Amino acid sequence: MSGSRVRFLKGHGTGNDFVVLPDHELELTAELARALCDRRTGLGADGVLRVAPSADGDGWYMDHRNADGSTAEMCGNGLRLFARYLVDSGRASAGSEQRIGTRSGLRRAVVGSDGSVRVEMGPARLGPASVAVVGDDSFTGTAVSMGNPHLVCLIEVPVASLDLHRPPVVDAASFPEGVNVEFGNVGVLDGADRQVTMRVHERGVGETQACGTGACALAATVLGGAHGIVAVDQPGGRVLVDVADDGCWLTGPAVVVATGELDPAWLSAALS
Repeated sequence: MSGSRVRFLKGHGTGNDFVVLPDHELELTAELARALCDRRTGLGADGVLRVAPSADGDGWYMDHRNADGSTAEMCGNGLRLFARYLVDSGRASAGSEQRIGTRSGLRRAVVGSDGSVRVEMGPARLGPASVAVVGDDSFTGTAVSMGNPHLVCLIEVPVASLDLHRPPVVDAASFPEGVNVEFGNVGVLDGADRQVTMRVHERGVGETQACGTGACALAATVLGGAHGIVAVDQPGGRVLVDVADDGCWLTGPAVVVATGELDPAWLSAALS
């Protein structure tokens, strides 16, 4: 495979960017993911999504690795881009419900005619309180599972003032597999729905422009277990989170930036 042409697609969901590999015969190793995501010597991305047949052969599976090569259970922004690719490539139809396999289980997705994509994110499971330390400041937050681990800190200081160049310090015993840490300022949108301004530091990546599972974890924390819609504004743009009886649903854009082929010599070096 390293000597043949391998197609790629580069895109993003609210600034959270990914390389999509449609050639499912290619093994997505940690080394390849790191090489592709390198922003100087690769294509540059927060993660890689490999398009693979589902286990039953009747659908598609999103094989996802973070920029550091670690596997990821779920990613809402990546899932939107993945669903958009399936429609653009003729593997699915716009407006129809897709069922996409992930490491967190089967997820539904619908690509709208306006370019927005609505994806099923699963339930948000609120856990105990924990603390994140950023510099000299400590913030109390709520542990939330979206199939992957989160720590949601609703804070009074502006999120824009936080220095997230380094990972927040958390209780390693509470998060043995690492954790995505979200910081949010809560407001009101249009006098009714909740609005939150959010920044996130993702495990295996660093600070990203957006995090879909993080937006859902934050929305569920803001609503305190109740149902409702929360607008989440992140550096990469706004998404809407609908917390309902059947779990969280995330709606936002999915943008294709470029398509092309990996250079065989570069790919051979990356796989060696």
